[in-house]
Amino acid sequence: QVQLGESGGGLVQAGGSLRLSCAVSRRTFVSYNMGWFRQAPGKERDFVAAINWNGGRADYADSVKGRFTISRDNAKRTVYLQMNSLKPEDTAVYYCAASSSYSTVVARWKDYWGQGTQVTVSS
Repeated sequence: QVQLGESGGGLVQAGGSLRLSCAVSRRTFVSYNMGWFRQAPGKERDFVAAINWNGGRADYADSVKGRFTISRDNAKRTVYLQMNSLKPEDTAVYYCAASSSYSTVVARWKDYWGQGTQVTVSS
């Protein structure tokens, strides 16, 4: 069983920055592709960013391109999401996920999910 734990969420003013972290429990982390997703109240869960197992590929939702950066440290079994120039519309619960397959489609991430961390951006 793989466990994921997100941290780093909080309240920030528009234009500010946050860095989310997702720690993974198993040493096999290095073999998983990792993704960040978000869900705002009353909305579906959306893809935010993904990074493949060795960090050689990353993809972003159009809404966050140029503002968010996904990265991973396989030695620490942790994936990060650096969020800059935050906007009120970025307010959501952010989830990380691990998958043996790589995709930008939320429904294809079926393996493991974290519990989420709240990000609130005030205007």
